[in-house]
Parts: sequence; structure tokens; C-alpha cells
Amino acid sequence: QVRLVESGGGSVQSGGSLRLSCEASGYTYSSYCEGWYRQAPGKELEHVAYIDPDGTRTYSESVKGRFTISQDNAKKTFYLEMNALKVEDTATYYCGADPLSCMSVANVGPSDYNHKGQGTQVTVSQ
Repeated sequence: QVRLVESGGGSVQSGGSLRLSCEASGYTYSSYCEGWYRQAPGKELEHVAYIDPDGTRTYSESVKGRFTISQDNAKKTFYLEMNALKVEDTATYYCGADPLSCMSVANVGPSDYNHKGQGTQVTVSQ
């Protein structure tokens, strides 16, 4: 049974940093598309970052240069390092994993992830 457990959300001032973690179990690690998406109140889901099994990383324009997705194969955990946070980054963040390619997931949208974490709140204040 695939399970994704998130941690690392919280509150931070604008310009600060946070790191989100997603511990994975139940599948051959790094063989899936793994990614992060978010939902702010009243807004649509945004696919923030994802990484293909071959290591290719893709970011949304809104976070490019500020966020970094990475993996620790030994810990079966992937991360979202968030720097230079802005008020508009405030959202509930979810991790996702899918046996299909990231392109397949991205074409449909992050709600298409076959497996999802429980979500963690990130709040950025002025």
C-alpha cells in the first residue's frame, strides 16, 4: 500500500525559508513521478514542482528560482526547499506520486496523482 506522509509546513515571514518533506512507502522508490502541488483559498490547484524517475525537474513559473525539489533515496523521502517565500505562496501543500510519467500527470493536472499526501499548511506573512 502506497503511503505518503508530509511534514514541515508552518508560518514564516516574507523572505523566509521552509522545507517540506514527503516520506514515501509502498513502491519502488524513485521509480515514480514525484511532485508537489498547492492550493490557496479560492484558487485552483497549482502544480509547483515535480521530478521524473530520470531526475528531470520541472517547476512552475511562479516558483522557479526559489523552490527546489530533491530526493533522498536512502530515506525514501522527497523534499521541497522553499526560499524567498512570498505572501502569495501561502497555501496548503500536497505531495503526490504516480507510476505514470510526470508529463502524463502534468497534462491532466496535479489532482491526477494516483497517490497523495495529507497536505501541510504554509503561511507566509508580511
